[in-house]
Amino acid sequence: MKAAWYERNGPAKEVLSVGEMDDPVPGHGEVRVRIAWSGVNPSDVKRREAFAGQVITFPRVIPNNDGAGIIDRVGEGVDPARVGERVWLHSTGYKRAFGTAAEYAVTLATRAYPLPRGIAYAIGAGLGVPAMTAHRAVFGCGPVRAKTVLVTGGAGAVGFYAIQFAKRAGATVVSTVSSAAKAEIAQRAGADHVIDYKRERTAERIMALTKGAGIDHIAEVDFGANLPTSLAVIKGNGSIATYASMTEREPKVPFYPLMMRNVTLLWVYVYEMPTAAMDAAARDTNAWLTSGSALHPPTHSFAMDRIADAHVAVEGGAVGKVLVEIGGDAVAT
Repeated sequence: MKAAWYERNGPAKEVLSVGEMDDPVPGHGEVRVRIAWSGVNPSDVKRREAFAGQVITFPRVIPNNDGAGIIDRVGEGVDPARVGERVWLHSTGYKRAFGTAAEYAVTLATRAYPLPRGIAYAIGAGLGVPAMTAHRAVFGCGPVRAKTVLVTGGAGAVGFYAIQFAKRAGATVVSTVSSAAKAEIAQRAGADHVIDYKRERTAERIMALTKGAGIDHIAEVDFGANLPTSLAVIKGNGSIATYASMTEREPKVPFYPLMMRNVTLLWVYVYEMPTAAMDAAARDTNAWLTSGSALHPPTHSFAMDRIADAHVAVEGGAVGKVLVEIGGDAVAT
């Protein structure tokens, strides 16, 4: 099969190669998927770069955790009826050598979710990390119906989906962005109020919009950088679910101000989500997809031979979802 891989950590242009490898064979509890599209996420880039000590321990790593395609073989213990099933994938390469940047990917059967009829493979390949992170970031601290939810970074893939999940659940959504163009994206997702934090005083605007009540729950993309704002707007007994803190990677947590308001903090690392949370996220994502109301972020597509460019695009902060075409729609109808 044709595949992309790296054999050492380092810059995309220096370590990523594309060539031929042996076709993989599914083991017990696994399925093999003929990949149509592979999704690239910041976590895939970080693993390749050895961010936070993620030095590779395998001789060769096929990157990317998300993807979509069709099951063509199953291992022992998996229902043979799954052969021919259209699926979207999550955590394919987590703690494993091989991800989705190849013509075939082997993954645990429990990480291959049915792709609803009529949903394109390219859409499915962009769901895994963003949609499941968004779901956990919105609902991990409890229901949000009739609550006011702040989604920071509403133009990003996670934020874009988080806005929709929160709105679908009956929340009022405030979102922050860094430009007029990104504001349009967050508004398209359905945010009730969008604040350009580079032009406006975010905390003051939020308190004005909520008539002094503040925010019940925050789905947070940059925990450390946004802590001052969070403290200024979070309600007593409110909650913050955060999945990144890139501006301040080791932020100082204001323990007593948070404790004395009984604020709940939830750390969201999608690959280690509890099984029940993963199942709920997949189930709700598919229900949302089949509802016909789902919107998706802008996409940036690359051929497999340009996978290094795809990784560089993610590193550069490409707005939306970066995808690598593997077999495309030709894998199956």
